[in-house]
Amino acid sequence: MGYFPMAHPELNNRIMWHRPAMRGLIPIDEYFHVPETLGRFLSKEPFTFTMNTQFKVVMEKCAERKNGSTWITPEIIEAYCELNGRGLALSIEAWKGDELAGGLYGVCLGRAFFGESMFHRVTNASKACLVFLVDYLRKNNFILLDSQYLNQHLLQFGAFEIPDKEYMKKLKNALPKGYRPKS
Repeated sequence: MGYFPMAHPELNNRIMWHRPAMRGLIPIDEYFHVPETLGRFLSKEPFTFTMNTQFKVVMEKCAERKNGSTWITPEIIEAYCELNGRGLALSIEAWKGDELAGGLYGVCLGRAFFGESMFHRVTNASKACLVFLVDYLRKNNFILLDSQYLNQHLLQFGAFEIPDKEYMKKLKNALPKGYRPKS
């Protein structure tokens, strides 16, 4: 239905549904752009990657903010961990040796991936996770990578915005035929 939940710290962490008028997307096709300096860095294979080995930890690290204010509350973490247990959410983890260097998580429905958040402890680790994710999505015939909102960080990868009406068409195309969310 195009909505995603976010807690609002300024409203006592009330969880509200969002469906922005303009939606951020990251291209999965040839328009996905790896900046040249990042490409050189990644060619040295500085990280190893895993999927779903530290889902809850990735979420908790994504929730940590310098100002202490986050939209990722314990209730959100619990709900997404349940989705992960059902095979509907996944995390990508970047490792530098035995250290969790960065990660990202999101929801998978049909051929759509809904990116929720990312973090890094080591420079470029979250960016490396995004590059790994796009490769995974390509190999598994995904057609939509939703970033919810557009930000400066994602622009370097070719991210762009589209109006909600256009987004909903893309979303319908990415979901299995006859898919109806449970109310």
